[in-house]
Amino acid sequence: MTMLERVRDAVRRQRLLSKGDKVVLGVSGGPDSVAMLYILSHLSKEWKIAIHIAHLDHMLRKDSHEDSAFVEKLALKLGLPFTCGRINVGGLAKSGSVEEIGRKARLGFLFGVARDIKARKIALGHTLDDQAETVLMRIIRGTGLYGLSAILPKREIAGFTIIRPLLGLRRFEIEGYLKKKKIRTLTDPSNSEDIYFRNRIRGRLMPLLEKGYNRNIKEALANLAASAAYDYDYLWSAACKKAGANTRRINIKKFLRLPVSLQRLTLRLYIQRLNGDTRRLTFKHISDMEDLVFNRPVNSVLDLPRGLSFAKRHSCLVFYKKSINA
Repeated sequence: MTMLERVRDAVRRQRLLSKGDKVVLGVSGGPDSVAMLYILSHLSKEWKIAIHIAHLDHMLRKDSHEDSAFVEKLALKLGLPFTCGRINVGGLAKSGSVEEIGRKARLGFLFGVARDIKARKIALGHTLDDQAETVLMRIIRGTGLYGLSAILPKREIAGFTIIRPLLGLRRFEIEGYLKKKKIRTLTDPSNSEDIYFRNRIRGRLMPLLEKGYNRNIKEALANLAASAAYDYDYLWSAACKKAGANTRRINIKKFLRLPVSLQRLTLRLYIQRLNGDTRRLTFKHISDMEDLVFNRPVNSVLDLPRGLSFAKRHSCLVFYKKSINA
């Protein structure tokens, strides 16, 4: 199949798009996002979808405004609407990781554009290489089944659907497609800087694994992510059914009858319901919660990230924000 046919097949199989969708495309100007732009622009006539290009200038380089101008010219060339934003990520990153703050800033910007144009879907240009790198990063840092599922082709966040139509494509395939079509793209110099964890995985560890252990390591890691995602979805659905609509209290007797995998997912589910996600929740937090349930006396309390507390009562387990009396 051609690249266009493979993306079309992925869109259909994973139900990423429906006819009449309005979609915000996050376009940095790099090869992956530009390839996604051209492919979805071509498919937009067939699928009858409306595309809106969005670009965020992170202001991390003095010449970063040139990237915005490049993407704007692409939008004019293709006759598509365009929105550009600017956020000083470097200034914000004094209190944290540049990569993490940049990711949050980018998502916040894309959500804002989607709200403004009344779009429900946002497309990002992640590839199979990105997937493999993410899985390897999480294995090294420590992760569970959810972390192994890594980058999902479709994910609901804050009322929007994030889609990744290029997730089954290798980076070299995309570069070949762009070269054949004579499509110019930008190169972000930060992608080669060794100070970033992902760049060290990409430039040092992955080539070592490909050369000395498994030349198909990227496909193997991507397959692991897909298998983990299917298993996690099933277990998560089971945990949701067991939990019902309650957002704060868990019946202890019912909780103890669950398999360990569902006990842990139930704890994660309640935290996600209260905090919106489970970021900053570690394996140690889950272990401490289990210790509280099985070994600590009634009325024991455990403090969790982001102002959340977990308490053991006579007949139930309770989650609450510190400002709320349990």
